[in-house]
Amino acid sequence: MNPIVKGYYADPEARIYDGKCWVFCTLSYPPYTPLKNTDLFSYEDQCWFDAFVSEDFVTWKKVDKVLTLTDLSWGTHALWAPSQFKYKNKYYLTFSSNDIQEDNQLGGLGIAEALTPEGPYRDVLGRPLVGNFINGAQPIDVHAYIEENAVYLFYGGWGNCNLVKMNDTLDGFVPDNLGKIFKNVTPKGYVEAPFMMKKDNKYYFMWSEGDWTTADYRVVYAIADNLAGPFKPMGTVLKQDGKLATGSGHHSVVEDPKTGNYYIFYHRRSIGEENPFKRELCMDQLVFNDDGTIAPVTMS
Repeated sequence: MNPIVKGYYADPEARIYDGKCWVFCTLSYPPYTPLKNTDLFSYEDQCWFDAFVSEDFVTWKKVDKVLTLTDLSWGTHALWAPSQFKYKNKYYLTFSSNDIQEDNQLGGLGIAEALTPEGPYRDVLGRPLVGNFINGAQPIDVHAYIEENAVYLFYGGWGNCNLVKMNDTLDGFVPDNLGKIFKNVTPKGYVEAPFMMKKDNKYYFMWSEGDWTTADYRVVYAIADNLAGPFKPMGTVLKQDGKLATGSGHHSVVEDPKTGNYYIFYHRRSIGEENPFKRELCMDQLVFNDDGTIAPVTMS
């Protein structure tokens, strides 16, 4: 039943470990009076990440504050869009902080590590992993994709998306054969929130379009034969339902190891909700057609 948890959260990323589904997410509206004492909320209030875990995709247990701004020597506000993954028997959390608007500001993408999915997570670098604008991409909305024991990061806001390959110690990046580190893989229409998955030897690149504060925020996708493209646009996966919810976007996808079903996790706003920050976590089944295309999601 949607929303899947109580409270206002956004930008969910789901992972499966030992038969359990973990969802890491942005605190979208706090369970207390916002710092500025307004109904609108402020980026200054987004100062920790919570997680949720389930064994059946129905009952969810909350894990409080897996990472907070106080765990970062360089974090000040706007703790956004965590992407969590496992690598060499450790668990990592990548994220964005401080919502930098230009290169001379401190902030960007960070990375933290832990021994268990729930943490506690420790800042790896004591500084941003990516702290400036490259190829026009604001360093936010990072997604970690694992393939052949290598970690790749897709990230970027402001209509631009970069792809980078991390080194073995996860504290830097590996250049390609031409010596280039940051590859611009921005598809037409891209706004933010990249997500990559592979199925039947095809790469499915998904992202969000529109403005996250408006009703028409949505998820679209493209397909490629290679991780870096070129990507063939395929259309919309998820969009608003005028009778149910709007602003549906910034998603992730997992496969249930028990049933083989795919589920899409995303945030949305209930009909009539005018506060853009009051987003809720939802989950619905993602269906692949026989030809490999994705059927439009029916929100429940």
